[in-house]
Order: sequence, then C-alpha cells, then structure tokens
Amino acid sequence: MVSACAYSGAYPTGYGRYAKNTEGVPEEMFERLQASGFTHFQQSGTGAIRKYYNYVRVTPMVQPLDALGESWPLHDEVAEPGYYAATLDTGIRCELTVGTKVAVHRYTFPEHSSARVVIDLSCGGLDIELGRTVPLRAQVESMGHGRAQGTVVMEGVPLSVHIDVDSPGWRQMLWYDRRLIDGGTRLDFDSIRHTTLRPFGMLFMGPAAPGQTVEVRLGFSLRGCDQARHNLERECGQVQPAFDAVRSRTRSRWGRHFDRVQVEGGTPARRTVFATALYHALIKPCFADDESPFWPTSGPYAFDVCTMWDIYKTQLPLLAAIAPDRFGDLLESLIRVCEEEGNFPIGYRMARGADRFFRQASALVHTALADAHALGRVDLDWSWALVHMVGDLRRLYGEDFFEHGMVHPITHTLDLAYGHHCTAQVARALNDRHLADDLEDRSRQWSNAFDPSTGLLRDSEFYEGGKWNYSFRLLHDMAARIALAGGDDAFVDKLDRFFGFGAPPVTQPGRRPKAAEMAAGYALNRFEGLNNEPDMEAPWAYHYAGRPDRTAEVVHAALTWQFGTGPGGLPGNDDSGGLSSWYVWASLGLFPVAGQNLFLVNAPAFARSVLRVGGNEFVIETSGHRETPIGVDGIDRDPPAQYVQSATLNGEPLHATHLSAATVHRGGLLHLRLGPEPSAWGRGVRPPSLSVPPSTPEEAR
Repeated sequence: MVSACAYSGAYPTGYGRYAKNTEGVPEEMFERLQASGFTHFQQSGTGAIRKYYNYVRVTPMVQPLDALGESWPLHDEVAEPGYYAATLDTGIRCELTVGTKVAVHRYTFPEHSSARVVIDLSCGGLDIELGRTVPLRAQVESMGHGRAQGTVVMEGVPLSVHIDVDSPGWRQMLWYDRRLIDGGTRLDFDSIRHTTLRPFGMLFMGPAAPGQTVEVRLGFSLRGCDQARHNLERECGQVQPAFDAVRSRTRSRWGRHFDRVQVEGGTPARRTVFATALYHALIKPCFADDESPFWPTSGPYAFDVCTMWDIYKTQLPLLAAIAPDRFGDLLESLIRVCEEEGNFPIGYRMARGADRFFRQASALVHTALADAHALGRVDLDWSWALVHMVGDLRRLYGEDFFEHGMVHPITHTLDLAYGHHCTAQVARALNDRHLADDLEDRSRQWSNAFDPSTGLLRDSEFYEGGKWNYSFRLLHDMAARIALAGGDDAFVDKLDRFFGFGAPPVTQPGRRPKAAEMAAGYALNRFEGLNNEPDMEAPWAYHYAGRPDRTAEVVHAALTWQFGTGPGGLPGNDDSGGLSSWYVWASLGLFPVAGQNLFLVNAPAFARSVLRVGGNEFVIETSGHRETPIGVDGIDRDPPAQYVQSATLNGEPLHATHLSAATVHRGGLLHLRLGPEPSAWGRGVRPPSLSVPPSTPEEAR
C-alpha cells in the first residue's frame, strides 16, 4: 500500500528534475537532483494524469522552520527494492523503507543544537502548474511522548497516519503557516480551499549529538487513526528501533517474487535492464487490504490502477503468472468497484469520483476476467462476475454499440467487440449457451470499425495515437481481419510501412519542437517505439500473417536499442509497469494475448529462462543462442538478429508459433533452436482465430 520517495516536486513521481511535457525533450525544472523532504504514495511512471499523491512530507532539518519547502541537493544515493538512502547538503543522512501499510524513516544528524524533523500534512501533488493537491479537511493531534496522528481528506479520501518518533528528550509541537503553536495539542480544519491553504503539521525538535539517529515510524490507513495505529503496531511491533526489521522483511518479500523469473546468458547490461523491468512490473497496482474507504466490508482493495489501458496487455498476464494471489485480489476488488459504483473502471485511484479514463478504452477488465477463468486459478464467484461483465457492456459507449454495432471514437468499437468475445467465453464455460451465442454474434461487429477500401480503421478521434497505431491490434478474429486488409501480403506490407522497413531514418524532435515538426512526424503514421500502448502488441501481428521472422526483427531491435541501464533507459512512460512488463515478456520470447488464453512464441533474448508459475516451472531453453557484444558505454551494440529455426514442447515438435496460457501455467520445457537467418518455422500454422477452427491439438488446448 505504501511507497516513499525523495520529493523535489518534479514530474512525474515528485522525484527528479523535469517538468511535464507531452512532446519533445522535457524541460528541466532544476539543474541538480534535490529534495525538500520525503513523501509517501507515488505514481510509477505514469503520464500526464491529474493525481500524483506525495502525501505527508517528512523533512529532517537543521534550519529554522521558515526554511521548510526549500530543497537541498542529494548526494550518495542508494536505491534497492524497499530501500532508499541519500545525504542532503545539510549533512543529514536519510534512509527510507516501507512495509505493507507503514513507512519507516531513519535520519542520522550531524552535531547541532537545534535539529528537527518536520512533518507536513498539507503537502500533496507536484510543484507544476495545476499539479498541486489540496486537502479538503484535516485534523492533527499531538499525543505526547513522540506520538502524533492526523487525517487529511485528499480527493475525497480520508488518509490517516499515526506517527511514532524515537527522539528522547526532544520537544514536539504543532505548527501552522510555518509558525509554532506552543502548548497546542490539536488543529482542526473544517474547510480548506486553494486560496486559504496554509501549511500545517507536526514538529519534533532538540539537540543532536554527532551521528545521532532519529527514527520516524508512520502507519497509514484509509479507515481512521485507530486503524493506522493498529497497522503500525502490527508491522513494527514493540521492539524499537524497527527500521532494520521492516527493511529485512520487505527485502525478503521482493526476493521471493524476483525468484519466480530467472534468466541465464545475455550481457550484464541486458540482465540489469531485465531485473529492473521485473521490479517495475511489480510496483503497481497498490493493494490496501481491508482499507476501502468506500465500502465497509473486509477484503482486497486495489488502487493505482493507472490504467487498465496501460497494464491489461502485459502486466496483468505477468501478475497472473508469478503473483496469482494478487492477480485474483485485483479482480475481486474491481468487481466490488463495479458492484458499488456501477461500472468497471478503466482507471482507479485513491480518490472519490476519480477520473475513470473512459476516453481511453472500454471493457478492458473483461479481458483479465476471461483469462483468469480460462486458467482456473482464481477463486471468484464466477456467476457474480458474469453478471457484472454483461451489465458493464451496456454502459457508456456500450449502449450505442448495442444499438448500432459501431461507436466513435472508433477504437471503442474494437474494445466492446472484444469485451463481448471475452464475456462470451465465460458465459459458455458456465453453460449459458444462449447468452454466449448472443455475445459472440455481437463480438463479430469489430469489422464495422474498419474501412474495407484501406484495410485500416475508419477515420475517427484517437486517444494518444492515430488509426495506424490502433489498426494492428490482436483481435479475436485475426484471420478475418487480415482478409479484410487484402490477405497476408497486403497486411504484411502495411505492417512493414508502419515499422519503417525500407524507409529513411527520421530525426527525433528536440526541446520545444515546433507544431509543424510534430505534425510532420505524426503524418508518417509510424511505430512510436513502444511509447504508445497500442504499439506494444503490433510487432506480434506478423505472427498471424505467417511472418514470425519480422516479429523477431522488430522485437529484437526494440530490446536492444530502446532500453538502457542509465537515466532515460526507457523509450517512454513506464505506465505503472506496463512497458517494463513488455520488456520481461519480450525477453523471454513470449507475448501474452490478453483475453484469449494465448501466448505467442518468439526468439528470446536469453539462452535459458525459467518462469515459476504457482508450483510449476516453464523453462525456455535455446540452442544456437548468440550473445550480443557490449559497447564502451555498457549497452549492447550491433547485436545479431536471431530467428527460430525449429521448436519442441516437452520433446515433441512444435510447428505453431503459439501456446495456450494453460500450457505455460502447467509448466514444461520449450526448446527453441535459433539461427541467424529466417526459416520456414511458424509460417504454416497460424495462431487461432474465431472464424478458423483450430488445426492442431496444441491450438485446441
């Protein structure tokens, strides 16, 4: 539930140096890495959304309270899963760790007659235009003996915190508008506006001997201060200090998850990027079990689903494989949201009436539910789930789709047709054949979205992209979709144009690009390098036209040239781990087709990989794998493209370029023989399509 991060106010997490931008190289807000303190609850690599949290700022200081809000340079940073440390220019060494519902800070002070730890409960959002979050109501209480508590209502959600500070002999006081309230024990704000907000919070102050440490323990809850205190006591216990124990437990939990995906071979740089990508893929969504502020019952409560559009293709299948318990909890939480609020959200954050992102897409939860039911590993009341799946298809854009078979923005036609297909699979499995037949008939209306004269989507409005980006989605009837485009050769020609095969290089926009320059770039109708969610699946569309060799070339180039080990090592927003999850799957030589219980197979980046799914192991081993050389900067350079020459599954020949997700989850051994030239492998047997019956036993599975 809890994260903690150095806070500069910059975009997007609140840590860093850059302002928000949507085109070209970002503008610098600061010339250096700096922090005004350390905040809690952050987004993870999301784009230009409204909500960035950064609540409850904790600032260690040796300056007067008037200096609160100033920023100091950061030195000697250390970052590990569950741990962050840095030294401020003031000489204070700062360390942070988190547990499930707690954060623990440890500050080591230089000698000073009046050191202090200042807790600002009014902080929220970013120091960018329209980026600030202001509390609506708040109360803070000093309880003496190093203890305090408070609640701030942010975006309609009551966030409560219980604070324990291990600072014997220090004074504690409330403060408001950077002025101490001597002797006061409680602050109440019944109504706060942007125009009336003045900072407020709690301060602990006293002399510090050289190297003296102060530990700050914070328990959080969305159900009041009593539950926040209970959360803190449960995780930190009675033995103080608690920092090392909390850090050790969190490190062990991360380690257990990392062990579920292992790779061998590859360059050190590629292994570093892979491990980082796996970490990023597991940060979000956040789970706050038994903490929903919107319904009283216990059970999983998931927030920071930012958004399904970002994570449903790559991250959710990864969670289903290596964190199936949390995958099931997420689905249960989303069903509860639908029950309580009337619809499945596309995005869901820690906010009342939060943006639901319906401009992005429709009916995306249906894909994850269909996969979960097909795998049979998630314990849900499926009749309950089906009711909400069917009901949600008729909401918002769904009503127009139901009446007309097409809706604009045209991408929602594809979403809703696919959602009907996914729901039909669940209904058929539950023996509601009449419902399944009706849903499947409506799912065929995906073709209404395409212009037969071009083989591309009809002209419409598009969210972060154009019709070329969205025209290569992996639909449930790709055979019919390719036929609509004019057949295999015509479809491949369009894909080749999209990926720039044979086209001259383009110049990337720099800082503050002119509108004409950006318009010229968009007019190329080209692959945006994984910075656009629809582009993530497009390389695998070649599989359905019998050209897995093209998939190998595009994916291999992206893995090699678009990811690196340093700052800027991602080709775009990580989007809650969606992009990093793409990297994990692509490196393993697998790509999940969300909603179809299907994986597509490609040449992997590593000689051998092991995916631990539940109690099973799915092993991907290769022969003929070639390592890539490393440039002087540690990045892979001029790597040879590799292609699958032949494949076996558990010792039996595999001629298809796909596996069922159930096969992967059962465990087994996939052996891929690789070579430097394209082969005939995978050209004859295509992945399944609704209009084409399966032709092999493996496809039937």
